[in-house]
Amino acid sequence: MDRSERPRAPIYLDHHATTPLDPRVLEAMMPYFTNRFGNAASRSHQFGWEAEQAVEQARKQIAGLIGASPQEIVFTSGATESDNLAIKGVAEAYAGQGDHVITCAIEHKAVLDSFKRLEQRGCRVTWLPVGTDGLVDPAAVEAAIGPRTILVSIMYANNEVGTIQPVAEIGGICHERGVLFHSDAAQAVGKTPVNVAGDQVDLLSISAHKMYGPKGVGALYVRRRHPRVQLTAQMDGGGHERGLRPGTLNVAGIVGLGEACAICQREMAAESVRLRRLRDGLRARLEAELPEVRVNGSMEHRLPHNLNMSFAHVEAESLMMGMRGVAVSSGSACTLATMEPSYVLKAMGADDEAAHSSLRFGLGRSNTEEEIEDAAARVIEVVTKLRELAPGYEMAKEAI
Repeated sequence: MDRSERPRAPIYLDHHATTPLDPRVLEAMMPYFTNRFGNAASRSHQFGWEAEQAVEQARKQIAGLIGASPQEIVFTSGATESDNLAIKGVAEAYAGQGDHVITCAIEHKAVLDSFKRLEQRGCRVTWLPVGTDGLVDPAAVEAAIGPRTILVSIMYANNEVGTIQPVAEIGGICHERGVLFHSDAAQAVGKTPVNVAGDQVDLLSISAHKMYGPKGVGALYVRRRHPRVQLTAQMDGGGHERGLRPGTLNVAGIVGLGEACAICQREMAAESVRLRRLRDGLRARLEAELPEVRVNGSMEHRLPHNLNMSFAHVEAESLMMGMRGVAVSSGSACTLATMEPSYVLKAMGADDEAAHSSLRFGLGRSNTEEEIEDAAARVIEVVTKLRELAPGYEMAKEAI
């Protein structure tokens, strides 16, 4: 068979949706599926002690990655649960002090929907806008804080356009005004340096499967000092995790999250440099060979593995269907069931056409330079073909 006729291998560029399990993480987890199967709450025998020891080791590994203490880590089923526990838990615990909460328009649905729930319960919610670069203005946060404000929740990095928010500046403002600060860091932890002390974050949501760990496990950082954060549990039964999250701990999953964090702590700096180089190369080639393409979001304040681009005169759905061998997305994996344009891009000022023509590329640990070159070639090929079929493209090209 001629080389050009060989089927192209699929290329995975959707690492914001999920990441493959790192083999080293799986290796660390395996014993806790088999011979080390104990319940971490069983403290009367060796099987339980082994499980508890593994859980506490994972706490140390997670805390080490984000600059926390192990006692401040609460295990959950993922960042969605962590967001719910943080937001609703603070609203209930501090209801006597205030009823006003603040977030921004481009948060993950787990945050947006939690705030909508609070709104239904009588809380006043301020929905802050973002600029065309996808960034929240810290001055807008400060201006929105009032005497009844109890919580600000701003994501660390956006899951669609990869913009990294000015978290440390916002955290400083919140602490000066005596307001708790939560950040959904599912996309940031393990990809960019996160330090809860330096960033002055009081609650931080983490997900294992976004950093080469297993699905179905995550964590919530809850500050214990200056200030000590109070939370009302959202589930009842058993008193696990300091009474904040009942249920038998997923020991194998927790071990996997801990190992994933330890690997990221060792390798993140070098990995970020490599992925940024590949990402910038992909962008450069697409811009060089395709007219009317645009990057969405700030390039200066951005995750190293993220690229979100609009391709004028092309529907993203058609583009993805045309290059089935390349796994990308047109937005968040949590909202792809709808055909509505990305609410993130709309909040950044994009019109419907630009929002409908956007693709998110999420590069990852296993991607090679050859894969990125191949993916770029496939995008260029399909965009060119689709534009040739677009009825208005020739006229638009002539006008240009």
